[in-house]
Amino acid sequence: MPAKNLIYEENARRALERGVNKVADAVKVTLGPKGRNVVLDKKWGSPTITKDGVTVAKEIELEDPYENMGAQLCKEVASKTNDVAGDGTTTATVLAQAIVNEGLRYVAAGGNPIAVKRGIDKAVEQVVSFIKSSAQPIKDKEQVEFVATISGNDNVIGKQVAEAMDKVGKDGVITVEESKGRDTQLDVVEGMQFDRGYLSPYFVTDPERMEAVLENPIILIHEKKISNAQEFLKFLEKAAATRRPILIIAEDIEGDALATIVLNKIRGVLQIAAVKAPGFGDRRKAMLEDIAILTKGQFISEDLGTKLENVTVDMLGTAERVVITKEETTLISGAGSKEDVLGRINLIKGQIDKTDSNYDREKLQERLAKLSGGVAVIKVGASTETELKEKKHRYEDALSATRAAVEEGIVAGGGATLLRAAAQLDPASLQGDEQTGLLIVKRALEEGSLMALGLTKRLAAVRKCRGIGKRDMKLNDALPVIAVDPETYEVRADGEL
Repeated sequence: MPAKNLIYEENARRALERGVNKVADAVKVTLGPKGRNVVLDKKWGSPTITKDGVTVAKEIELEDPYENMGAQLCKEVASKTNDVAGDGTTTATVLAQAIVNEGLRYVAAGGNPIAVKRGIDKAVEQVVSFIKSSAQPIKDKEQVEFVATISGNDNVIGKQVAEAMDKVGKDGVITVEESKGRDTQLDVVEGMQFDRGYLSPYFVTDPERMEAVLENPIILIHEKKISNAQEFLKFLEKAAATRRPILIIAEDIEGDALATIVLNKIRGVLQIAAVKAPGFGDRRKAMLEDIAILTKGQFISEDLGTKLENVTVDMLGTAERVVITKEETTLISGAGSKEDVLGRINLIKGQIDKTDSNYDREKLQERLAKLSGGVAVIKVGASTETELKEKKHRYEDALSATRAAVEEGIVAGGGATLLRAAAQLDPASLQGDEQTGLLIVKRALEEGSLMALGLTKRLAAVRKCRGIGKRDMKLNDALPVIAVDPETYEVRADGEL
């Protein structure tokens, strides 16, 4: 084991603080509608241009190991916020920096760090509660477009995201892909998404997005567990002869069978991915039958007399495209006929009418939505690869913002809501170092977000306003003209600190 260098107290705290500041200073220039772009160098290909805070943070590695620890802590704030909310990462980073800087100052002055942390936690609970109570629900397509336009910094992006959500519904599946041309198009195709991700990260084909993408794959839909490598090899030999990507959906794949496909994927022999079947028990069987009809495949079940070793290529389903993340699988444009899919939809509708169980009705409605909802695909076009990446990032951020807004409502943006939340914090409610923790959060809310917007000198005026103009930065009193933030982002950004 290599030797470790140890540093303590003020030296350790200052090193961590420097690391946090270096990441936050690079990230916070992207904050808000007047935020600037950051250019990221890549070892291969063209540079990446982005205004996305988490994308900037992930690229930063510091030479000093102690400073790098602080950088990693700051990156984790952005990354976790992105995982939970999908956007709002720059706000989270700016607030984290403000809390760290203020907190370390009080600790250096002799404050008890544990009590200060308790005070911070209690203050965050109050802030989250205030923001939730301030949120207003999204009522129409126009408001959806408004949120998407602000997040994507582009009216065209706002219109297309709103149109996509209008076509597939708030619970529908919307994906963003790269187009081969210069124009951006919106297509709604037959498709399905279920909450099962890849069984091994070795299946990933896009390391940057951690996705496994299969173009025109053949799909094995199997009811049971697959663990016997010998039986499985016979199927793989037949499937490999087609020279097409392979997707395996089964109850589980384990042992030698999983090791076999992972090894073949690593060696480049097969382009393959495997996911667990969605659902449990009889519902799993029904959902696999839905997938089989959607992809024009055959549901492979030993109860029906079909063994894995006897499966032929014509029993396999197919789709135009499959996208698999660590949590979800999306099947796009399955080969099943519209008549078969419609027949299945009518069958499920009949079951919904007959069932007396609210739980069964809810699960049947979920299956119905997956079969009938379709998938909206936004194909982003651009003149160059660099422009394409930047534009695609903005579409993805706009989509995340819109989902959060529809789910949990909107609040006044531009930092106004956070400042009003700060005004709700009562220092007299806590004592000692816990009170210090509350004051740290209060100051971070007042100064942290406005620091990047250059409005700290106008703090008193901002406290009274309903919002801040999305481009002119003027203080306003009416919600329709302000910068709007999805309530989820404000809450999650605070809750992560």
